[in-house]
Amino acid sequence: MSVKLIAVDMDGTFLDDVKQYNRPRFLAQYARMKEQGIRFAVASGNQYYQLYSFFPEIAQEIAFVADNGAWVVCEGDDMFNGEFTVQQYNTVVDHLLTLPDIEIIACGKQWGYILKSYHPSFKLLAARYYHRLKEVDSFTGIDDVFFKFALNLPDDILAETMIALGESLEGIVVPVTSGHGSIDLIIPGLHKANGLRIVQERWGIEDHEVVTFGDGGNDIEMLTQAGYGFAMQNAPENIRALARYQAGHNNHQAVLDVIDKVLNREAPFN
Repeated sequence: MSVKLIAVDMDGTFLDDVKQYNRPRFLAQYARMKEQGIRFAVASGNQYYQLYSFFPEIAQEIAFVADNGAWVVCEGDDMFNGEFTVQQYNTVVDHLLTLPDIEIIACGKQWGYILKSYHPSFKLLAARYYHRLKEVDSFTGIDDVFFKFALNLPDDILAETMIALGESLEGIVVPVTSGHGSIDLIIPGLHKANGLRIVQERWGIEDHEVVTFGDGGNDIEMLTQAGYGFAMQNAPENIRALARYQAGHNNHQAVLDVIDKVLNREAPFN
């Protein structure tokens, strides 16, 4: 069975814990991928601008499924934008602002927005994931297209908050864990697998021809949709249990190890 698309999550998967990857090794692999007709996609909860910065050499050739699937850019073409209505956006913001211990990033197409009043440590954390970050006095009245909300909160209330938000905002957002102690509130149905489906239609690629890698709750759909879904060794047990295949640790270039197997047509790709 041939592989025609490799799609990777970034944090905790393709990137190591200091947000780096072995660029020379991957670019050599990518050259071989092109020779074999294999496409490459980045599928992440992160902002498009940040994802682009990791692949400047090949950004016009690959696909970006950004903001958990709400924004899809393929070969430089802006293909798809999900969007909250103004009413939905305001409903979510009004509810979130009533919750203590939660810091919010409102994720727009132009910027990620955070409040000026937030603690400097959170602003530094947010800047690691959002290359375009703007501080605002209020979340209301911002002129942008909004894709999702990213929430920062203590680990010990994460599970109960996920459930409560799912109930309070049912039909407007779906809460998913994003792999680094935080929650993303996404537009229902606009997950990474949906974004990859858009890319696959453009490139004429079937699900059974796709290899995906992930480590978090926001990767579940693409891990189960793909013919070859690989959960990382560092992923939570429930994510590993859902995936058909297992990869090694994100700090040990495990994704690149599997890509070598794809290119060399080793098991399970032979």
